[in-house]
Amino acid sequence: MENKYGIEYTKVGDYYMPNLVLEKETIILNKYGRMRLKFLKENKKSEYTIMFINGTLNKHLKEIQETAQERLDLIIKQLKEQNNLTEEMKNTDQFYWVSSLKEKFNKIKPK
Repeated sequence: MENKYGIEYTKVGDYYMPNLVLEKETIILNKYGRMRLKFLKENKKSEYTIMFINGTLNKHLKEIQETAQERLDLIIKQLKEQNNLTEEMKNTDQFYWVSSLKEKFNKIKPK
């Protein structure tokens, strides 16, 4: 049985049950994807539930983590430029290069 919304139903006993199939998309969440998932579960339960039911949660989490990673890459690039940390310096004095970048990065990164 199919209705005007395009949902198919199967008769089970006296009831018609919708034939629902969840989209199987497996993604690997990084730190920022996990942080967003935790935030949604703890603070935005209705949005989490709606995205989960609609099958858009994985897409949303993937988009959030990609955006966060792009911004992080941009920040690191800017830190390198501001502190004159060049690739040549990385090759000659690697310890100083890594420690300088890490020191600056630790001041700005989320805990």
